[in-house]
Amino acid sequence: MKTTKTILISGASIAGPALAFWLHKYGYDVTIIEQAPTIRPGGYAVDFRGVAMTVLQQMNLLDEIRKCETRTGKINVVDKDDNKVGSFPDAFTSGELEIMRGDLANILYEATRQNVNYIFDDTITAITEHANGVMVAFKENRPRDFDLVIGADGLHSKVRSLSFGEENSFNTHLGLYVAIFTTPNFLNLNMDGVYYSSLGKRVGVFGANAGAEARASLYFADKPMHYNHRDVEQQKQIVREKFAGEEWKVPALLEMMEEATDFYFDSISQIKMKRWSNGRVALLGDAAYCASPMSGMGTSMAIIGAYILAGELHEANGNYQQAYTNYEAQMRAFTERCQKMAEGAHWFVPTTKFKYWMSQQIWKILPYTPWKNMMIEMPTRIANSITLKQYA
Repeated sequence: MKTTKTILISGASIAGPALAFWLHKYGYDVTIIEQAPTIRPGGYAVDFRGVAMTVLQQMNLLDEIRKCETRTGKINVVDKDDNKVGSFPDAFTSGELEIMRGDLANILYEATRQNVNYIFDDTITAITEHANGVMVAFKENRPRDFDLVIGADGLHSKVRSLSFGEENSFNTHLGLYVAIFTTPNFLNLNMDGVYYSSLGKRVGVFGANAGAEARASLYFADKPMHYNHRDVEQQKQIVREKFAGEEWKVPALLEMMEEATDFYFDSISQIKMKRWSNGRVALLGDAAYCASPMSGMGTSMAIIGAYILAGELHEANGNYQQAYTNYEAQMRAFTERCQKMAEGAHWFVPTTKFKYWMSQQIWKILPYTPWKNMMIEMPTRIANSITLKQYA
């Protein structure tokens, strides 16, 4: 009989609901707390590769996800006059299975909402461990006791800051920021994509929702900035200032940004920690080992990590310390390999004239070189570099 029966998960995006899915199957009483008022729509395309596909199959969600599958077509690189200057290889961004982040979050929510207690529009304010569990205080709801608390609340994890220390102790800034939002498919891209770049900036527009709309992504290079992660207007002002005076379609995109209801802005950063657990509290997904969007592995890491953490808690039968240790032992090397894949971020948004010139030359010749296959195959090799245990 398990002595750790009640588990609070902070975060209702990908990692949290995936963990809740498995914990419910193992007989746990699971609550998910989410500061947003509902499951967040929109967002960028995320993809799965390798072992993560096996986990989705075991969750019986693979067919449902395929119904919402997107598939980025050709990606052209253009200059300010819309002349093609290069291209990305086919399958460069899509992995084995690609889906919009909001669609995936909704699928996971629908798969768990009947069996998991979701609390929206609230957040954790304090975590106090005692001999028999964890007392958790909330901004809106009354305090409650849980056996364990799992932080699956992303790059700016509240659980991590309360139980492990301030974010700047663990955040490795990769020198970039990105804004993402939905626009009309004003370039008639169908499901293709286009990139325009200038020194220190890269702008992308990709077809989405079967070509009915598009997603814009505006990257820029900068040192770490201090801003309010909840203040959308402040974030939009940062983007306006950074892209003021840019050419190509940027002025039109900045206008569309004002009307976007799913605006997202954040740094391109990684989280690196010596330990992912502290007492009865543990971290999962981006909260523990964010690899950044530049790795292309974040969603796979979250799905695999959730499977392993839940399985180890089940197998440990109440010995949560051993479960946390085993979870980390299985995931550590894999996450480090995934993070290493993001090391070329400075080539994606070059900040010197030489690197900018070099990157333009690379995109021109890439489709015709053996590098193309290497860039497509390497993420798959990394994605298959972890072996899953089978849990009863």
